[in-house]
Amino acid sequence: MEHQMSENHSPYIVVLGNEKGGTGKSTAAMHIITSLLRQGYKVGSIDVDARQGTLSRYVENRRLRSEANPSEHLPLPEHYPVFRSEKSIVEEAQAEDEKNFKEALEKLKNNDYIVVDTPGSDMYLSRLAHSFADTLITPLNDSFIDLDMLARLNPETMEIVRPSTYSEMVWEQKKQRAIRGDRRAIDWIVLRNRLNAVNSRNKEEMRKALETLSKRIGFRLVAGFGERVIFRELFLNGITLLDLREARIAMNISHVAARQELNQLLEMIQIPKQTKKVA
Repeated sequence: MEHQMSENHSPYIVVLGNEKGGTGKSTAAMHIITSLLRQGYKVGSIDVDARQGTLSRYVENRRLRSEANPSEHLPLPEHYPVFRSEKSIVEEAQAEDEKNFKEALEKLKNNDYIVVDTPGSDMYLSRLAHSFADTLITPLNDSFIDLDMLARLNPETMEIVRPSTYSEMVWEQKKQRAIRGDRRAIDWIVLRNRLNAVNSRNKEEMRKALETLSKRIGFRLVAGFGERVIFRELFLNGITLLDLREARIAMNISHVAARQELNQLLEMIQIPKQTKKVA
């Protein structure tokens, strides 16, 4: 249920997280950012996966297009990349990572929302970002290879044997959040991405396994995007499905279907409404 925050709120933090690459985290992050911007909110973004920098490049592509085509009025987030520490001593590296991440949060404190993109690997900086999530969105390709990141399955019965490493990490970061004195619950959402339009046994078994797992470890299950070439084209141009009219791009059937998926996705995520901050 949507609700209003108090006027003196901190930014609401949305983290896109998954320890596997290629699941569409940066695409989902940019569409969420643009949706919030187009609702008139002030939005900051942090790229914790700064070395690969997919979200940073997406934002940069958008900035360059905006400068070249000012009439398109493409709203931009306040963006910061956070690079992983290169210190060789673990304790020193983690301290530097924590300092850099918290400095980025501090720089973005005057925004209504902060959207954080994390790498497809297990590292301290990513775990730290997870512990600050108000909403955690985990995009997951619709395959049993990706499902293995959330849970181990019995191959004969397809029953869940136990939660896997990423699920255990999310629970650990919930504890770290409580240790800091922040006892707000993390709204964890698993986003089924690259869905095949054709019904299949594999697709149905995935659905059943994820629904069972959602009740066991506490996440909400939401349908995401189908496999579409359009997202690669949008990335290169720095735009999203929400910018097609302003960018004067004619809508085709694929665009319409993808926009419908996006609208359903944004409705299901239900990011709480903030009281807009005055610039």
